[in-house]
Amino acid sequence: MGRTVRPEAGLRGVQRMFEFGRDLRKLFAHARESEDLGWVELIGVDLLAAEARRESIDAGRVSCARPFETESRAAALWREHARRSGAVDSLDRADCCADSLARVAQGDDQATRAALDRAQALMLRFDLCGEPANLDRALTTLDAAVRPRRSRLAADLYATHARLKARKARLSGDPGALLDAAALMDAAQHGSGAADVELRLDRASLALEAGVIKRDARLLDQAGRDLGALVEAASPDHRPLTRARALALCGAGLSALAAIAGHTEAQAQGRIMFDAAADQFTPDHSPLDWAVIQMLRAGDEAMPLMVLNQAEALTQGRGLIVGALVRERRMVREIALAEAVCDLAGLEMLEARLHNRLVGAAPLDWAADQIGLAELALARHRLGGAAPRNLNLILNEAVLTARELGVPVLAERAGTLLWTLEL
Repeated sequence: MGRTVRPEAGLRGVQRMFEFGRDLRKLFAHARESEDLGWVELIGVDLLAAEARRESIDAGRVSCARPFETESRAAALWREHARRSGAVDSLDRADCCADSLARVAQGDDQATRAALDRAQALMLRFDLCGEPANLDRALTTLDAAVRPRRSRLAADLYATHARLKARKARLSGDPGALLDAAALMDAAQHGSGAADVELRLDRASLALEAGVIKRDARLLDQAGRDLGALVEAASPDHRPLTRARALALCGAGLSALAAIAGHTEAQAQGRIMFDAAADQFTPDHSPLDWAVIQMLRAGDEAMPLMVLNQAEALTQGRGLIVGALVRERRMVREIALAEAVCDLAGLEMLEARLHNRLVGAAPLDWAADQIGLAELALARHRLGGAAPRNLNLILNEAVLTARELGVPVLAERAGTLLWTLEL
């Protein structure tokens, strides 16, 4: 027989539930008055969207005591929602907030704040969807801003400028430009201190990338120290996403070094870092962060294909960079599995699916599928099929598309296949 539940026990459970709800509302009420938005890492994307919508509505009320500040806060929440969900309409809402701020700004400080919100939305649009023109527009917006009187606002302006320059340097592929951008970010962090988590993550990522390219132990050590400090400072109970992003960068760095040196121990440590990053939150809490971690783990043959399928389902159909990268990694894995068991019929089915997906695909998704078609043709040839034709043309188009949209990782994958064909 089942255990009998006493009515008073059930009432106590309901009471505790309402007490928890009151505590949560108190937390939100206190956090809403703070400029630090770190607390949003504790709530899921649905509640985050509700908070952004509430701030937008409050900003439009006649009774709102601080409409400019409330509108700016709404812009920040919409950006965070877009960043975690990949919802392009949330980016559009952040743009609308920035436009409204620019119209009603009074004085140099508010005008600068409006310019910052606009530039940060453009930077995020580039991070999510590509197109280097977004970076140029963001830099133009900042260049037109008047230097503010408030030191914190001036530090934010300088930090955003440095982060934009770092993205431009990465697109150039010039090691010297990367080092110059790193120097800018060092100076920006000196002004911002430890409070600007996004700047610290970008700075560590840039040092890691430059260190791998130049085989510079000093830069790699710096990146390791910075990421270690971020992991230590970001409690899983308060900043789970910051902690996960820092752990994922650690894993990416170790994996890159393992690939260069053929170091199996570093490769294993990288996998541990990725696993730790994935354990910090659930897929529905921050879908895009979770998809990025799975994409970075895609080289691990032990990872089930269904995980990449889930990551693709979370990102497909929105023209997202992460979506295209996951799409390409999943297809490459599926092709490898079919080739391993000499499944020619399976390869034919994959080819038909790829051709169907090309119709109406977003440019980045189209480039990813072209890489998939090239991989598939090579796999069929290795199983005794005819030599593939026109792969150079297909892959060159994929490289060009990825470069035009500012996605060097995808361009490099297509370029690696081109290099393989020329051997």
